[in-house]
Amino acid sequence: MVKLVILFKHPEDEDTFERHYARNLVLLEKMPGIVRRQANMVLGGPAGKSPYYRILEFYFEDFDALDAALTSKVGDAAGKQLMRTVGSLVELVFVDVFEDNTPVSPET
Repeated sequence: MVKLVILFKHPEDEDTFERHYARNLVLLEKMPGIVRRQANMVLGGPAGKSPYYRILEFYFEDFDALDAALTSKVGDAAGKQLMRTVGSLVELVFVDVFEDNTPVSPET
């Protein structure tokens, strides 16, 4: 499994950002091949304020599915809209996901 992670830095105008964010999310969710998504509001970090305000994560079966989503008609439109509306606040990364569902013992 792989995921597209979209990291949003703190905006100067949260109300305007949230309007753009909502519109962008609607379009991003239409990309083909998404198996799961997470929309996160960052609370902070160990040292206090995080450089990130929101984080979106879109999961795909494999990198080919992620690539197909990004290069699809809707993926292209979503990317262009994202860059046009909040591009200066955005970082995108591709992540290879390893999930281990083995219960973790409190003793370890």
